[in-house]
Amino acid sequence: MRIGEVARATGCTPRALRHYEERGLIVSTRAMNGYREYDPAVVTRVRNIRHLLDAGLTLDDVQVFLPCLDGDVAAAPPSPAGLKVGRDRLAVLNARIAAQVTVRDRLAAALHAAAPPPPSPVPGR
Repeated sequence: MRIGEVARATGCTPRALRHYEERGLIVSTRAMNGYREYDPAVVTRVRNIRHLLDAGLTLDDVQVFLPCLDGDVAAAPPSPAGLKVGRDRLAVLNARIAAQVTVRDRLAAALHAAAPPPPSPVPGR
């Protein structure tokens, strides 16, 4: 399969596929004309990569799942290493959310101190 075919089959862009290849998540061979050629099984692998990324993991996190990317990652029982990656990523996301809430609250307080909020519209007028 050429890169465009894999892109269409997976909903990824060719650029994303090249990036996954650079990161060692997928492999291709080169045709005589220099075009990348992928084994059809790469479609499953890319779909699994997308599934993990959509779940909030990073490409670095996905590296841990390399041995299972050719199967059904969504239906497979979780491994201890996979659970650790997920828990670690969740902790990072929770810390980022907490930091953003703090910034939002500071901004709201500063705006309230600078000028009281406009009155709420009266229903029915």
